[in-house]
Amino acid sequence: MSFTAATLAGGALDVSSLAGEPVVLWFWAPWCTICRVEGPDVAAVAAELQGDVTFLGMPGRGPAEDMRSFVADTGTGSLQHLVDVDGSLWQRFRVVNQPSFAFVGPDGSVDLWAGALGVDGLRERAAALTTG
Repeated sequence: MSFTAATLAGGALDVSSLAGEPVVLWFWAPWCTICRVEGPDVAAVAAELQGDVTFLGMPGRGPAEDMRSFVADTGTGSLQHLVDVDGSLWQRFRVVNQPSFAFVGPDGSVDLWAGALGVDGLRERAAALTTG
C-alpha cells in the first residue's frame, strides 16, 4: 500500500509509512446515515486496538466541510481521515458503496468488506489482522 493523500486536518499522510503494519481503512460518506450510526463504534474499536492496528477514515463523495462536520458529530476525530474528493482512493480499493472496510494485513493483503459490520464484527476482523 503506497500512496500519499491529504488529511481532513489539512496535512498529508504518506501511507507507505504504515507498510508492514495492520491497517483498517473505513470508507464513509458525510451524508451516509449508516456511516453516521457506526462512527462511534469505529472510534471505540480503533481506541481498543490502538498501537496494534491503525484505523484510517476514507471519506469521499462530499465536500470537505461536510466531512469535518461528520467527524465532529460522530466522535471520530481520533482517527486520521484521508480526503478522497475525486474518488481515486475508493477506485484503487474497488469500493463502490459506503460504508466499506478494507482490512490490510502486515503482508499487504487486502480483504474488502462492503457494508456495516457492527462493533463485534469490526473488532473481530481488525484484531485478526494482528494474529496472522
